[in-house]
Amino acid sequence: MAQRLLLRRFFTLGRSLSGAVQPFPNYLSQCTQTHGLLSTTSAKPVLTTARQIHVSHACRVTFNIQDKEDFQDRVVGSETPVIVDFHAQWCGPCKILGTRLEKAVAKQQGKVLMAKVDIDDHTDLALEYEVSAVPTVIAMKNGSVIDQFVGIQEEDQLEAFLKKLIGP
Repeated sequence: MAQRLLLRRFFTLGRSLSGAVQPFPNYLSQCTQTHGLLSTTSAKPVLTTARQIHVSHACRVTFNIQDKEDFQDRVVGSETPVIVDFHAQWCGPCKILGTRLEKAVAKQQGKVLMAKVDIDDHTDLALEYEVSAVPTVIAMKNGSVIDQFVGIQEEDQLEAFLKKLIGP
């Protein structure tokens, strides 16, 4: 059943509302990729009978670190204060704290960013910042460590930690 629905949407992607069939590659040639969203570049966008998915462009305040150079660029070189969450996939408290941190950082509306570092993938960063247990959270401002804590924290403690980083 799900396969039939998927095929139906795929084949109706090339149909316009007038019923004329347009080849799938022509539809894609009229679109460009911008910020992860599909937008048309032609004056007359192609309307399809397939269901349209509307996605808003959210401000990305939480991101995963890919490598050491990415860490240098996005965390150490950031003008905005950054919370660095050193975590592991197998760590239960890390998952709980990660959700709480994301919520607290989102409340700050871009005043602070959050970088997530998986210690199993990036052991060099964990050693460099002397992470001996997970979860460990480090607050960085202008490339230097301001404050840190180890272990799970309550939401009000996290908000106080962020307020201290952001300042008055």
